[in-house]
Amino acid sequence: QVQLVESGGGLVQPGGSLRLSCAASGNILGFNYMAWYRQAPGKQRELVALITRGGITNYADSFKGRFTISRDNAKNTVYLQMNSLKPEDTAVYYCYLPQGPGGTWGQGTQVTVSS
Repeated sequence: QVQLVESGGGLVQPGGSLRLSCAASGNILGFNYMAWYRQAPGKQRELVALITRGGITNYADSFKGRFTISRDNAKNTVYLQMNSLKPEDTAVYYCYLPQGPGGTWGQGTQVTVSS
């Protein structure tokens, strides 16, 4: 069972940038895709972006042009580069792997955008 650990969250001012990392404990090439989700206070968890085994990316409309998902297969790590951050981007960001019946989630990393 591959486990996921996110890192890179923190406090950033509006307009700033952060890069999140999701390190997997095993080979991620065995999975069709990996994804980033987020959950803001009082809201449902939502898809941010996904990246396929072959490197094809897909973004929810809200994040196109600001966020970039990428992967380093040699390091079994997926990244989320977040630019032009807004206060409404404040959320816990989760990494997701389609492993098992319900998928596998990391523990999440908090991103807070505030002046």
